[in-house]
Amino acid sequence: MKKIYLSLGLVLLLAACASGVKLNEVPVEDKMGTGVSVAPDPVMPTPIAAAPSSAASEAKSAVVPVDSTSGANLSAGPSGNVAKVIFFDYDSYVVKPEFQSAIEAHAQFLKANPRAKVSLEGHTDERGGREYNLALGQKRADAVRQSLSLLGVQESQVESVSFGKEKPSVQGSDESAFSKNRRAEFFYR
Repeated sequence: MKKIYLSLGLVLLLAACASGVKLNEVPVEDKMGTGVSVAPDPVMPTPIAAAPSSAASEAKSAVVPVDSTSGANLSAGPSGNVAKVIFFDYDSYVVKPEFQSAIEAHAQFLKANPRAKVSLEGHTDERGGREYNLALGQKRADAVRQSLSLLGVQESQVESVSFGKEKPSVQGSDESAFSKNRRAEFFYR
């Protein structure tokens, strides 16, 4: 008797799980937007597709291919005779007016190329202590970064770092060498 009840319960369970969806009629969606059609043969379904319309072929031609070489020159920075070094007066981090056009050119380049990133390196001459020169170099790099920010460059595109007196561009202990070492430099990545 238990076998009969168990068999009957199994049959009822399978009957309850049955659905009214016909599995042999597979809906096939036409990606051209003409609707849904049904394939009659479940063994070898063949979608019924409408002929492509002229609007669909025009839509295909509107796709613009990706140019993988367009970002190749982002690490070069702005083209032309744009200065990549901003020089400062002794013990100062104020950007001089003669470098404003160079900063504006860098800002235009960065705004036109949102994937471009620049590192601003602040430097000092050899006079002064190590900590003082690191702080002054950072203030110089930050002054240029702030100028770029005021011109609309995204903060995420600009990084500023100080090297103090550790990386002089010119060796020497005269005013000519000192003036070339008091700088902030642009390095594009």
